[in-house]
Amino acid sequence: MNNRDPLLQQLDRIQHGSLLVGIVAAVACAAGALYTPQQFFRSYLLAYLFWSGISLGCLALVMLHHLVGGGWGFLIRRMLESGTRTLPLMVLFVAPVLLGLRHIYVWTNPGAVAADRLLQHKRIYLNVPFFVARTAVYFALWILLAYFLNKWSSRQDHSADPALRRRLNNLSGPGLVLYGLTVTLASVDWVMSLEPDWFSTIFSALFMIGQVLAALAFAIALLMLVASRSSLSEILSSRYMNDLGNLFLTFVVLWAYMAFAQFLIIWYGNLPDEITWYLHRVKGGWEWIVVLLIAFHFAVPFLLLLFRGVKRRIRVLSVLAAAVLVTRLVDLFWTVEPAFDRGGLRFHWLDWVAPVAMGGIWMAVFVWQLKRRPLLPLHDPLLREVLKQSA
Repeated sequence: MNNRDPLLQQLDRIQHGSLLVGIVAAVACAAGALYTPQQFFRSYLLAYLFWSGISLGCLALVMLHHLVGGGWGFLIRRMLESGTRTLPLMVLFVAPVLLGLRHIYVWTNPGAVAADRLLQHKRIYLNVPFFVARTAVYFALWILLAYFLNKWSSRQDHSADPALRRRLNNLSGPGLVLYGLTVTLASVDWVMSLEPDWFSTIFSALFMIGQVLAALAFAIALLMLVASRSSLSEILSSRYMNDLGNLFLTFVVLWAYMAFAQFLIIWYGNLPDEITWYLHRVKGGWEWIVVLLIAFHFAVPFLLLLFRGVKRRIRVLSVLAAAVLVTRLVDLFWTVEPAFDRGGLRFHWLDWVAPVAMGGIWMAVFVWQLKRRPLLPLHDPLLREVLKQSA
């Protein structure tokens, strides 16, 4: 891409606009932090879970593509790789979470621990130094995986060495296992420990699926903006769009299945230590959020994605993906907010401004990374087969 490239100009506008919005919203968040620090840190956690989830979901999808191949992956691969290269930014963004632990997590309060026998048993794991150390290990492993995946993929822009394909494939299998283990622990640390008396063996899987779904929805939504003005148009066939739509449908259904399985098991068990988590989320106005999630996180996308015409039309699929992405933020809000406020549904302006602030800066860095490399790894041996089939 060069300075006269319409796509580069469009990406420049997105980058500059996102950065401006992010900075303005960040200033507003800073003012909110001075006025109500507790609410700021809680809203900040919501924003962090959403945007870090997209970065990590991109990492999982890149490795999935290297393992299974398919033309669908080449449509979004470089966008996913750019998403993984935002992980160092998320290391910087995690600092306010660590600084605000006492405003977020009840287990950081010595008085609360002394009054709760269960917390006393869990304090070997749930303590600030160990929490910070685990977070550092998670990010070290994630960034290491992203580094090698991007390094070897970048070399494919200049070399047709088949060894690069083998390296990417050999790393992706163990990498997905490592991703699953670390995100399982991170979901316990970052989200489940908000209510340390509650537990669910399905929650970590649901958390991971949500990350992948958010990353996939983000990439599909962005595809509409870049595909027609770039080399991606060479492989933008109805066949590969259909495959991408089918993958999208798979994760929509998988999320709904895991969410319902968790609800059914806990509700049927009817144990006070478990069922109260749902009771706080189905009354006091939260029931309307549940209806919204059922409708727009599952029912509407599921029904629309059954039609080939939806999956094969990039504009329709991208708009649907954008809607699911917004619903992902609502789902995280429904998961996180009731842990802090048991008085029913309420909205604070920081709950909306914090994701915009972080998202504006995240998007600017993402676009900057996207512009640095061609949108197709032209020397990838699998891509040659895809180009032949698209011709």
